[in-house]
Amino acid sequence: MHFILSLVLTIMACESNNDFRQKMDENDGELISSEKLNFKLDTIAQDLENPWGMTFLPNGDLLVTEREGEIRVIRDGKLLDQKITGVPEVFAKGQGGLFEIKLHPDYASNGWLYISYAAPGKGGGNTAIMRAKLGGFNLIHKEVIFQAEPFVSGGNHFGGRMEFDREGYLYFSVGERGNRDNAQNLKNTSGKVFRIHDDGSVPSDNPFVNESGAKQEIFTYGNRNPQGMDIHPITGEIWTHEHGPMGGDEINIIRAGSNYGWPIATYGKNYSGTTITDVTSKPGIADPLHYWVPSIAPCGMSFVTGDSFGAWKGDLLVGSLKFRYVVRLELDGESVTHEEKLLENLGRVRAITEGPDGNIYVSTESPGLVVRMVPE
Repeated sequence: MHFILSLVLTIMACESNNDFRQKMDENDGELISSEKLNFKLDTIAQDLENPWGMTFLPNGDLLVTEREGEIRVIRDGKLLDQKITGVPEVFAKGQGGLFEIKLHPDYASNGWLYISYAAPGKGGGNTAIMRAKLGGFNLIHKEVIFQAEPFVSGGNHFGGRMEFDREGYLYFSVGERGNRDNAQNLKNTSGKVFRIHDDGSVPSDNPFVNESGAKQEIFTYGNRNPQGMDIHPITGEIWTHEHGPMGGDEINIIRAGSNYGWPIATYGKNYSGTTITDVTSKPGIADPLHYWVPSIAPCGMSFVTGDSFGAWKGDLLVGSLKFRYVVRLELDGESVTHEEKLLENLGRVRAITEGPDGNIYVSTESPGLVVRMVPE
């Protein structure tokens, strides 16, 4: 019975994805109206397997990670058959796999790119950071510069987002791996946001370097599962969003030594509907600058920085896995003043990035697409 039900659901999903692809093909390039401007949506790549992260090379190639462990190349608007080889082995279980890909801020000079992924280890898997260089279509000079612990068998809450700040520090997130107590424990590397030098060494001014037993890479804690990260175009601060449980998704600004409260303070509930805590705010815990109830399951985020989307400049774009859309957030300093839903029913949004051409690129799973938003 379970097999038959699973088969029926799979067939329904495939039919739905095929219908969506046909609809995308038919409507490719049509004008879409939003509250402040009109734009076109072009399909750049289809039939990807859970595309998770994207980054542009200086030559214009778009690198796309697939969660099962592949790095794909989109060149001149076409998905190449040739894949990047030398990708590290991934712990492809549940939400685990290959995640983000980022270029070093000085990539043109040093050639380093950075990959976050769920690495296998004794007892299961946990998030790792590797840096490597490209030799043609092959990863070379590979160095694992961080490995989260403990390794656990579960397949959820890996985090996996990365961002460089203006001083060249690398920030990245690791989820609490389904064990909420990890987030408040400075002796492990789950449920945190980290800051390291580009070679993996620990900055001497990290907030917990002198605390006995604490992991020195930790920059913030009390984080449940951050899956969005970007640098604010004006302040240079690192912003994140993270998954709450049933409700309580948050947007936060990452500040040294801050505790973001999970599971001590949250606007969410257990998935069974029972209460986690009645506390939503508490002294010593950083309040989110914005939260969602019900949960939208946020994934991927990008500030609009260029002039191409002039009316949106300075806004924050956030993807939704649950509701399959992109939400545009208007900001007044550190306050969200307005939300607009865009591209409803596009797909489970995984990544959003602003391209060097000034257009906005979005990747989705189910169906596996990369689309481009082009302003009128």
